[in-house]
Amino acid sequence: MSQVLLRAWTQRGTLACLLWPLSLVLRGLVAIRQALYRCGLLATHRMPVPVVVVGNVVAGGAGKTPVTLALLEHLAARGLRAAVVSRGYGRTASGCTEVTFATSPADAGDEPLLIARRTHVPVFVGSDRVETARRLLQAHPGTQVILSDDGLQHRALGRDIEICVFDDRGTGNGWLLPAGPLREPWPRPVDLVVHSGTHPAFG
Repeated sequence: MSQVLLRAWTQRGTLACLLWPLSLVLRGLVAIRQALYRCGLLATHRMPVPVVVVGNVVAGGAGKTPVTLALLEHLAARGLRAAVVSRGYGRTASGCTEVTFATSPADAGDEPLLIARRTHVPVFVGSDRVETARRLLQAHPGTQVILSDDGLQHRALGRDIEICVFDDRGTGNGWLLPAGPLREPWPRPVDLVVHSGTHPAFG
């Protein structure tokens, strides 16, 4: 990601102001999509087990994977069989794939591969999170909880708990892409906000 944009997203300076009209387009598209889900024209698909989404509202990594790893450890300590679905950002393969210790980063993406190797829980990657979750449950019917690594904005997969992760950047200048770092307006309802940085992201 361009360092120029990253710097522009920290404040409402000249470049951010020039890009702000474009951010209104994204705001409108987000609002329309949310309305379509609310009125049922776009469907939300529920899984037969609880789904926990760990995501963020800012572009770029905010520490979602460490939070996912901590949750998997927490669930395992309580005797719950958890599994993970992810889009597999950065993978070059297509379709739905189960990630194993031997899977290549090109087929899995770096973060799903890290999760699979470190935790040994079932991890499936695919662009269609609903189909990916279904395939996971078919292959591992004993799964009791599904964690979705990222996917806060992907409402087709129903969820029971939403966790939003922020790092030290917080919400930056508070504007949507491309004028700011936000993928959708904030604040928005979530069940839990986690701060992964070294100092409070919000005053």
